[in-house]
Amino acid sequence: MSRNHPLSHAEVLCDGTPSANTLSDADFIRYSRQVLLPEVGEAGQLQLADASVVIVGLGGLGQLAAQYLARAGIGCLTLIDMDKVEVSNLPRQLLFSDGDIGLNKARVAKQKLKGLAPQCTVTAHETAFNAETAVHLLADILLAKQQGKRLIVLDCTDNFATRQAINRRCIEAALPLVSASIAAFSGQLFAVDQIRFPSGGCYHCIFPAQTRVPQSCSTQGVLGPSVGVMASMQSLVAMQLLLSEDCGRDAPKNALLGRFWRFDAKSLLWTAATLTRDPHCDVCRPKGVYLSSIKDSLEI
Repeated sequence: MSRNHPLSHAEVLCDGTPSANTLSDADFIRYSRQVLLPEVGEAGQLQLADASVVIVGLGGLGQLAAQYLARAGIGCLTLIDMDKVEVSNLPRQLLFSDGDIGLNKARVAKQKLKGLAPQCTVTAHETAFNAETAVHLLADILLAKQQGKRLIVLDCTDNFATRQAINRRCIEAALPLVSASIAAFSGQLFAVDQIRFPSGGCYHCIFPAQTRVPQSCSTQGVLGPSVGVMASMQSLVAMQLLLSEDCGRDAPKNALLGRFWRFDAKSLLWTAATLTRDPHCDVCRPKGVYLSSIKDSLEI
């Protein structure tokens, strides 16, 4: 192991060629509990350091996911949110405090993550994610994709139109997406990847654009720890997908793709359903088969 400065990327020799990938002593100690896992190891930790993650929405889910991923050693985070911190956010959005009220969430999160995880490069966009802004907001991760880096997008929003826009752009750009939500005592989580598991469909397959969406945290309420459960699971799925090997189309070794998990925060029960692509989906067709009858019974 190197005995010099901590590494967040592979070292480079003076002639410009990369050296053997290795963690510094400082990074090995910092991430030792992750490195001890055979599924991670030193190579996996270096993969996380070279990965890029976009988090759309820095509310209850996003601000927790950002902390988990930055402290786990993710190399680059892009944070997107136009909202400002409000006093009603504080019971469940633990990154923020009273002094942050009135400030943009993405900007505050970037500033605080600098102190929590200085090895992580954080970019903040204080704007909404929609069809008009999507190309600009995802420019960095698309560049990372061209460079062959591991990458993923996290949908941590609570707005149906924004969720549709994120899904559409991820499908168009073939970006892996992990989506989570919770309202009242009902949490939902799933991941889509049109490269590794195209038959799993997309967000629009489950919730077509015309779906009525009566529930959200602001209208139904939520308990802070319930949000934390979903943020933890969303971060866990994202990290496992970043660490997993490319196992080919429609053959995910880790079975994280093509599943829809639902969490009942009252009974503490998880249930799962298998997802398949809707052949009539306006976003990800023409490949795939009909999504099972869970479509009509699931709520956002």
